[in-house]
Amino acid sequence: MDAAATTITPRKLVVLYPSLGMGHIVCMIELGKIFVARGLAVTIIVLDLPHNNGSRGAFLAGVSAANPSISFHRLPQVKIPPVESIHLEALAFEVPRASNPYLRDFLTAASPAIFVADFFCHVARDVALELGIPIYFFFPSGAEVLAVLLHLPVLDSQTTASFQDMGEELVHVPGIPSFPASHSMMPIMDRGDAAYKAFVNVCSDLCRSHGIIVNTFRSLESRAVDAIAAGLCTPAGLPIPPVYCIGPLIKSEEVGVKRGNECIPWLDTQPNNSVVFLCFGSLGRFSVKQIREVAIGLEASGQRFLWVVKSPPNDDHPTKLFENSSEPDLDALLPEGFLERTKNTGLVVKSWVPQRDVLLHNAVGGFVTHCGWNSVLESIMAGVPMLAWPLYAEQRMNRVFLEKELGLAVAVEGYDKEVVEAGEVAAKVKWMMDSDGGRVIRERTQAAMRQAKKALSEGGESEKTLTGLVEAWILA
Repeated sequence: MDAAATTITPRKLVVLYPSLGMGHIVCMIELGKIFVARGLAVTIIVLDLPHNNGSRGAFLAGVSAANPSISFHRLPQVKIPPVESIHLEALAFEVPRASNPYLRDFLTAASPAIFVADFFCHVARDVALELGIPIYFFFPSGAEVLAVLLHLPVLDSQTTASFQDMGEELVHVPGIPSFPASHSMMPIMDRGDAAYKAFVNVCSDLCRSHGIIVNTFRSLESRAVDAIAAGLCTPAGLPIPPVYCIGPLIKSEEVGVKRGNECIPWLDTQPNNSVVFLCFGSLGRFSVKQIREVAIGLEASGQRFLWVVKSPPNDDHPTKLFENSSEPDLDALLPEGFLERTKNTGLVVKSWVPQRDVLLHNAVGGFVTHCGWNSVLESIMAGVPMLAWPLYAEQRMNRVFLEKELGLAVAVEGYDKEVVEAGEVAAKVKWMMDSDGGRVIRERTQAAMRQAKKALSEGGESEKTLTGLVEAWILA
């Protein structure tokens, strides 16, 4: 047999470079799975923090075992530079900056055809440019937040005031509903903070890339996508970056350490659409006072509930937020007798549940969420309406878009105060689960779910965009 006839063309290598946040890593892994399924070789670079306690390693080991076709490469740990910021996002920008020399060594050796970096790793563009590797940026949030990020240098040039000093003054960005300055992304509230300066600097690198891959579907945020594509958001003098909407990209399965599985058998015993699910993301923690207000409110609502409770925060230093806290002491945190009184209608789970699986369960009829974009997309894909309780990052902006633009959520009043009172928790949970208004939002969310599934199906808007992008890479 002719040896040439048996030659197999090697798969083109795509290197993915996620940020430090677990939500960002999860998204990149799902992107990697899609690329592998479409004929590309994938390596995912992993950044570590010096105080990493091993939980991330256990998660990645589970992912690796379930997806042997994806390889992982850990960059050496770097000394965390001093960061003049109270926000973890400043750290998320600085660790990739300190890691650039190690990144250069790895990319030189690996010689990938394509490099896809999280927007927090925007400084990696310098390395890619030096090595002649085409770089794309991955934006794991929605297009409306991307519009704000691209427009931030324009807003910065229009005022010397910080968003935190502008109160309820409206911020105007092309393609999205105006929002109060108080609802800007938390790390950009103070223009003197290192995080603010880092976000302002992101735009230039994103605009000079080969394109931005966004975790959304165009029909969900068409106004924002159209505004970006028309160059209405970017500062004058910068190129208009191509935008590729390839979402919703959510976890295809729960992998890694399995905990909290007792909640699924419990949900199996509950009526359809009867349970409100409360979960606030990997970093969402409440004070003891707030935990007790939620408990009193849930009990007063009379609704069935599944509630994930974490230990209260014990240190506000940004780097500590990446660490797992100890398991919560429910007896100490919850009102006396609460667990006994609600044992027939509610389940409280410590620290973690398989959120994707819970939202897809027929028993779940409402979701009290921090409005992190991964959680928003998982809720949409499950057709579960949301009560918005934003906590950090860009979540307040997401809440405005979800409520004002998309009509898929209603806010819990008082989230921007020291504590949300029990009466508000009870009223909003009851409204969501047992009112005409709640039913309207449920119907809208289920319509968005059908739209999302259509976008991902063969010939759908996101599937076609992804196919075109991968084919261009393979043929290049």
